[in-house]
Amino acid sequence: MTRKHGAGLGLILTMTTGFAGAWVASPAASAAPPAWGACPQAIAAAAPTMQCSRVTVPLDYQKPTGAKIDLTISRIASTDPEKRRGVLLLNPGGPGVSGLTMPFDLVNRGIPNTVLDTYDLIGLDPRGVGHSSPVDCKFTVEQNYPGNIPPWAENAATVAADAKAAKAVAEQCAANDTGNRMAHMSTANTARDLDQIRRALGEPKASFFGASYGSALGAAYASMFPRTTDRVILDSNLGDTALTRESQRRYGLGMEQAFPDFARWLADRHGAYGLGRTPKDVRQTYFALAERLDSRPVSGLDGRFFRQFTYVSLFNKSSYGILAQLWQSLNVTGHAPATTMAAAAAQPHAQTNFLSSFLAVTCNDSVWPSEVGVYQRDVAEDRKKFPMFGAASANISPCAFWSRKSPEPQAEINDNGPVNILILQNRRDVATPLVGAQILRREFAQRSRLVTVDDNQHGVYVFGGNACALNVGTAWLVEGKLPRDSNCR
Repeated sequence: MTRKHGAGLGLILTMTTGFAGAWVASPAASAAPPAWGACPQAIAAAAPTMQCSRVTVPLDYQKPTGAKIDLTISRIASTDPEKRRGVLLLNPGGPGVSGLTMPFDLVNRGIPNTVLDTYDLIGLDPRGVGHSSPVDCKFTVEQNYPGNIPPWAENAATVAADAKAAKAVAEQCAANDTGNRMAHMSTANTARDLDQIRRALGEPKASFFGASYGSALGAAYASMFPRTTDRVILDSNLGDTALTRESQRRYGLGMEQAFPDFARWLADRHGAYGLGRTPKDVRQTYFALAERLDSRPVSGLDGRFFRQFTYVSLFNKSSYGILAQLWQSLNVTGHAPATTMAAAAAQPHAQTNFLSSFLAVTCNDSVWPSEVGVYQRDVAEDRKKFPMFGAASANISPCAFWSRKSPEPQAEINDNGPVNILILQNRRDVATPLVGAQILRREFAQRSRLVTVDDNQHGVYVFGGNACALNVGTAWLVEGKLPRDSNCR
């Protein structure tokens, strides 16, 4: 899931060894060692201490000597040769989110110096993203595409109308698939790219840290290349090797689990905001405002946008104040504040490369139902199970109509490998509920350990604020201390 609204992680709003081995380019076809130099101008301005380079990989791993694409990678290198262990490959989520600045972002967020001494931090734009042979469906602001999180569906008729729009988007992407690149965008191919980067860097093994969708990419990478992955951290977990429809439908569960923290926060501040003296009152305010906006939008803000804005504001507690401000304005004056309308203007429909990459990977990775009736049934079911957001997360997307020109089975989790996977998970995560981490722990069996954190945001290691989780993750990366399954208060 990618998170394009707020703090440094991409959300939604990831094969067996034998199968993978048959498709991986031979060592002779590996990319040449990268020559490090200046980063692209925009990246250099945002992250001035990094170096960048390019690695060339096959567009189609079934044809390793055929067409090639360039991937842009970044680096903050260890300066202590005696302590350096190797490279730490990074992914902040998505799919479709640029990861070039992630080494710099981790430094800015205070990643311990012991990690910086132990690893070269390696960021990258995955294939099709940013500076790595980007794809583009040619989205426009006027098109008003709702983005990577499905819109709220009031009823079966809404789903049917959304299906027509979703079909048009799928056709638009197919028409703009220059060089047939989108057909070769998948989590499995990105995992193969990671191994090619490892080879180009001259490393016998590579460690990996990925969050949100990055957990799915890491699960695929560790499954496909168990012998060449070193220490792995999977953070804020989708529970699979892809952003599947099942993991997308868990957004509804995630909101039900994360919202009570915000409701308590708001109830404690009833004197300031006047939106409910108890968490139950706050919940009722949410439904009342959403239903009012369904029938009477305010300043272009309707019930669909209100629900989505509330949902994405639960990714991080730092967004609570802005969300409360919006609610208060709508509840008291019936007008949306200028700050909220500015946020509306920044919604991801204008980010055409991100949305294009998101769709290509998500729709290629797994099978999505093509019958509109399936989505109508599921929306009705999830509206009852998860009334706050289930009718959005179960709604139809362009993946229902995607044309898969080069299909391959989704990567399968491989539990036959080294004990080298640390799973970190907040207990109440709106985008990736705890159940996703529990699924990965079960599927990776003895290869993994799960540390659950009593927190309610998206992102644990470095991106979260829990000292216990920071200590556990650092001890694993630096000292190789893999904990027992445990909890962080």
